[in-house]
Amino acid sequence: MRVFVTGASGWIGSAVVPELIGAGHQVVGLARSDASAAALAEAGAEVRRGTLDDLDTLRGAAAESDGVIHLAFKHDIAFSGGYEDAADADRRAIDTFGDALAGSGRPFLIASGTLGLAPGQVATERDGQASGPALVHTAGGPAERLANAQATAALAERGVRSSVVRLAPTVHGDGDPGFLAAVVATAREKGVSGYIGDGANRWPAVHRSDAARLFRLALEGAPAGSTLHAVADEGVPIRTVAEVIGRHLGLPVASVSPDDAAGHFTWLASFLAMDSPVSSAYTRELLGWRPTGPGLVDDLDQGHYFAAPTA
Repeated sequence: MRVFVTGASGWIGSAVVPELIGAGHQVVGLARSDASAAALAEAGAEVRRGTLDDLDTLRGAAAESDGVIHLAFKHDIAFSGGYEDAADADRRAIDTFGDALAGSGRPFLIASGTLGLAPGQVATERDGQASGPALVHTAGGPAERLANAQATAALAERGVRSSVVRLAPTVHGDGDPGFLAAVVATAREKGVSGYIGDGANRWPAVHRSDAARLFRLALEGAPAGSTLHAVADEGVPIRTVAEVIGRHLGLPVASVSPDDAAGHFTWLASFLAMDSPVSSAYTRELLGWRPTGPGLVDDLDQGHYFAAPTA
């Protein structure tokens, strides 16, 4: 297939692109900077310059492709307080892709998240299929992104083979810039590897290589309207994560009270306090996906998260 990929040079996309090319697909990647364009060209992808706001570019690239994988999201805007604007841009891109692919039967995949789908319970692919007041978070933020995922799944009714791939909040691996790296940085800064309360709350995770393979399998064969979970570790207790970090950094491991969590962990506190185990049993059965990368604890023990930070 000729596949158009947004976010192709990002943390997930830079693993998805070689996965697709290695399976014989041709990749066209959206690049908003010279650095992104160079990285895509080096990976063997065709470059299409533009941003998520260039809707004509998105429409044309989708029309020329056999499928679309939409990974880009304006995280820089979202984390600086502009989440609604980022979600609106995401929705405009989804609607544009939906219009371009309507009636074609071609695949359209987006990345979403699992965090907060069913707090305190093991979430399945069926959770979050309908909106409701309890569903206030996905891995990227509040309910707007959940609504975008639901709109993507609904494109099946318009003749699009749409799929939502919900990623674990930690997509780990060497070079990870996300939640886990921030937790390690916080431990270094505070001089203690902390967890909230008793630390029994669970954190799902997946290795980046396994997530990339799931995107490829979904592109090639997921049914229209499907929701999939890119989750390998159903739930690792946060205290266990803190203990591994403390051991590698030579720091004490200690509980942080819920009242002090925001001061200690800042923006991470609300995420680290969640108990959000997630199952991927349906996804594995549907697509034959079997994670083969290291689990979260094993990946931490490889040591790359603890390399001395560069100046």
